[in-house]
Amino acid sequence: MEKYDRKTAASIDRSYQAPEIVNQRLRTLAALALTPGESVLDAGCGTGLLLEQEAAAVGAGGRAEGIDSSPDMLARAHTRCDDLPQVNLQQGSVETLPFDDASFDALSCTQTLLYVPKLDAALQEYHRVLKPGGRIAIIETDWGGAILNSHDLALTQTVFGAWDDALANPNLPRRMAPLLRQAGFGALRVEAIPILNPGYTENSFSAGMLQNFARIAVRQNMISQEQSEAWLAGIEALTERDEYFFCVNRFLFTAIK
Repeated sequence: MEKYDRKTAASIDRSYQAPEIVNQRLRTLAALALTPGESVLDAGCGTGLLLEQEAAAVGAGGRAEGIDSSPDMLARAHTRCDDLPQVNLQQGSVETLPFDDASFDALSCTQTLLYVPKLDAALQEYHRVLKPGGRIAIIETDWGGAILNSHDLALTQTVFGAWDDALANPNLPRRMAPLLRQAGFGALRVEAIPILNPGYTENSFSAGMLQNFARIAVRQNMISQEQSEAWLAGIEALTERDEYFFCVNRFLFTAIK
């Protein structure tokens, strides 16, 4: 899975507090329909933004577990959820969940499975730890359909290609429905959640993601640091001319065990 240092975790945390991502979390919570006293697992909980809201939904009498592979993401989650006694956080892999069979009423997984090498194993684990009739909500992004007004189309394609190359499961939404059925889930539903940034601000979703994409492209030796800086500077120039445009679709998959 992708490794995040503290600086990157902080950047992602800021971008995931953008209004369009807040709306995504609200739609995920609505789909899970959590009630007081229930148990929920956020698999790949990141910095705990969704988990915090799930904990509020199940209340002090409920149980909200979060697991993530990144200690830096978990550090921010611990700070965020420190005053919620129903929350428990631990470091680990979603491919081998440290929970008993039929432990949870609901499970969420946001932007995690794209990093997971053993995808089938993770989905089987999700099915295993849910109670009969348990609900699952998964969100993944199809970056192959992303739109970005660019000053340098070739360089942009290289940067986006480096992102795909760095992932275990790029463009996962196209395959998610049959994978969920194979894992034993039913009553499958799919909703599109477009993320539109017609303008560029430091804390917008796309700003954080594009900076991360540039970092990954350098790390993958697809572009140089100088090219990365030039690409991001070109985006800033588009912003100054009021020509910035970004859009990508996320997809919310819900199903029942």
